[in-house]
Amino acid sequence: MKVLIAPNAFKGTVEADEASVIIGLALKEVRPDFESILSPIADGGDGTCFLLGKAMGLPQTFQMALDALGRPILGFYYLDVKHQTAYLDVSTVSGIKNLKPYELNPWTTGTYGTGELIRSAIDGGAKHIVLGLGGSATMDMGLGILRALGFIFLDKKGREISMFSEGIMGKIAHIQNPIPKPDIKFTCLCDVNNYFWGSQGAIPVFGPQKGLKETEIIPYENACKHFSSHLEKKSKKTILDQEGFGAAGGIAFGLSAFFPMDLKMGANWFFEKTGMEGKIKNADLIITGEGRYDSQSAGGKGSYELLQMAKKFGKHTVLITSGNGGDGSGFDQVIHLPELNFNEPTFVAEAKNYLYDSVLNAFKL
Repeated sequence: MKVLIAPNAFKGTVEADEASVIIGLALKEVRPDFESILSPIADGGDGTCFLLGKAMGLPQTFQMALDALGRPILGFYYLDVKHQTAYLDVSTVSGIKNLKPYELNPWTTGTYGTGELIRSAIDGGAKHIVLGLGGSATMDMGLGILRALGFIFLDKKGREISMFSEGIMGKIAHIQNPIPKPDIKFTCLCDVNNYFWGSQGAIPVFGPQKGLKETEIIPYENACKHFSSHLEKKSKKTILDQEGFGAAGGIAFGLSAFFPMDLKMGANWFFEKTGMEGKIKNADLIITGEGRYDSQSAGGKGSYELLQMAKKFGKHTVLITSGNGGDGSGFDQVIHLPELNFNEPTFVAEAKNYLYDSVLNAFKL
């Protein structure tokens, strides 16, 4: 039997590529007669372009940059020289995974470091930037990226406003364009379909996850509206909100003011680039998984989209997840992971052990 092992990341514990190895090892122990194909998936979330770069066999370029608070950190991107395309994730240097919980503060965090990686890729010949939006620590509407690409933000007195300064968006009185402006286009990959504005938009829905207090939601929205008005004034165009602009604190929103920008739901884009349909056709059993399958999963998450593709070809599907959200979701089998105590320092090691043991028990003869 051919088994396609295609898990998403188990957020906060096990990355997708490592999860696929763990599942494969457990399966080999109890079912050595199975032929396993490892093909970890992503959907625009944290690590999407990392997996894309690996799957496409592209060279990895390492570059020092600044994290979401302006501290040095080693980042990377993948560069396809032939097609002048760079692949990188916002989470690599501007990710929430790089900050302690007490460091989360949207008023000061920014995407400048991601812009530094983009700038490096441009210097290397890139004219097309594929940007995975998931896992960001910021809500700066791409302001930091724009600054790294040469846009300068000035206050009322005409002085440049420093990156990572408190409340930078509300202080902007003028934007200066870079000369020349980088000749690039963006494809932004997201795993959520939220708009930027509104009650289900980026600020009220994702702001609290990134350190925004309940009492700060309206003031922060006002600061974003102030920045948005200057983006429109400088670009001389009206920016219409759209599905997906809520991802990563509005990065696609800000970039669209000055650059050609396509916004894609990451799962299907990823599947197309990695030939997932062909892999599913050739498999008898599909095993996928994520940290906690829930109501949001049907909004474009990788496991859900993989299920739809597997159903199209009548394949047997298995979901590995915690909680009960996967029950009744259409998978032929759901393997439930034990709950983790995230206050324990060993929770990552426990997550890996739970994953291995759960697969082991589920497939024992």
